[in-house]
Amino acid sequence: MTTIRLSLISHTNVGKTTLARTLLKRDVGEVRDAAHVTEAAERYTLIETSAGDVLELWDTPGFGDSARLLRRLRQSGNPLGWFLTQVWDRYADRPFFSSQLAVRNVRDTADVVLYLVNASEDPAAAAYVAAEMEVLGWIGKPVLVLLNQLGPPQTAESEAEEIRRWAAQLSAFGCVRDTIAFDAFARCWVQEQVLLERIAAVLPEDRGVAFERIAAAWDARNLETFELAMGVLASDLARAAADREEVAARSLGESAKAWLKGLAGGEARGDPALAAAREAIGGRLEASVQAATQELIALHGLSGRAAEEVGQRMGAAYAVAPAADVGKASVLGAAVTGALGGLAADLAAGGLSFGAGALIGGVLGAAGAHGLARAYNLARGTDATTVRWSAEFLTGRVSSTVLRYLAVAHFGRGRGDYVQAEYPTHWRETVEHVVRERQAAFQDAWLAAAQGAPAATLEPQLRAGLRAVVVDVLRTRYPQRRLPV
Repeated sequence: MTTIRLSLISHTNVGKTTLARTLLKRDVGEVRDAAHVTEAAERYTLIETSAGDVLELWDTPGFGDSARLLRRLRQSGNPLGWFLTQVWDRYADRPFFSSQLAVRNVRDTADVVLYLVNASEDPAAAAYVAAEMEVLGWIGKPVLVLLNQLGPPQTAESEAEEIRRWAAQLSAFGCVRDTIAFDAFARCWVQEQVLLERIAAVLPEDRGVAFERIAAAWDARNLETFELAMGVLASDLARAAADREEVAARSLGESAKAWLKGLAGGEARGDPALAAAREAIGGRLEASVQAATQELIALHGLSGRAAEEVGQRMGAAYAVAPAADVGKASVLGAAVTGALGGLAADLAAGGLSFGAGALIGGVLGAAGAHGLARAYNLARGTDATTVRWSAEFLTGRVSSTVLRYLAVAHFGRGRGDYVQAEYPTHWRETVEHVVRERQAAFQDAWLAAAQGAPAATLEPQLRAGLRAVVVDVLRTRYPQRRLPV
């Protein structure tokens, strides 16, 4: 059983407690836009292995007047310095005393220091960083610099440039062992793997075996969340693919009236039953998407409500499999004879080939277009029009589903309640490219759905395809980073 301790250090009001909440996936401490909100070092357990190894995170008070702090610490070996540090500052200058507590925590507790910087600042202009690096160098513990407040998720190239910029500025300080991007607002579990790898690289050798167990437990926890997320999203896709709404056939009088009005050049009204079916299937999709997103939010240790996603932009999303219109076919059949009767019924079905339906009609002894239409509907297994989602729309839902997963997986808890925002352009481009490359994996599922396969049958195939797409996207987004999938 080994305990490994990480001290989270930064200048005041840079986001230590925010990052602690993101890593812990729960609310701890107090977060306010003010200096010295955290006044004492707080210990939290990040993870514990079955062997009893523990990874601890210490959230510490922020540095304030760093240059003055460095001078004071150099005095701490004499009685006057002890009095000023232990007694006077405690009451006369609480923020400065809190900074001293942070240094004491690093000196007495930390195995590795996680030093957070505001990446939106110019590293050359952040003068306090040099003084704080000198303080940390004086203590002698290995320091990993984490770039926070990077803004919206960037491309891999932009992120690498930010890292190079800060690493160059910090290269003069021997205590700094590495610099990585790790934003409290927009970090992904893939970046957690990088953090663990960098921590392992700077730990003393006698801690290596225990940390391997800790890293394996962390991987297993993240992988479990990932697999559960893929299951939730695949179920959502499968429900959409299998969903359908039937519209009962119109009566002979209704069909004849609509057809005759069309012949006279009038504008036939839309079918209210068909519109209601479209509304029903759209409502079920919206409810399913929101429920799946809510479950995804909870799986990632977040709070908040899923926003409406599908909306009303579904114009060409529906695939309508029409029944042969018996009434319309009968009207046409009364005006034509012979082979034209079959043609009339074919037109009434929307250009669909009757095939076996014509044979069944003959066996049943049905006559004319009316009989052919009835026979066609018997061959389909229903005499109702069926409304379902088109294959093109469902493929588009794959892209939307992957983007939704990325948004949730990159949303740090320290940011507050989950709020859906516009996806970064480079995310959308990457996702749509990968989905195009792997769309064949989904076409069989859409075909099976069109033939009536239930959601439970579709889900395993959709889960495998969705998982492959997400893994490809993550590998593109985080090149050369280890994925435990």
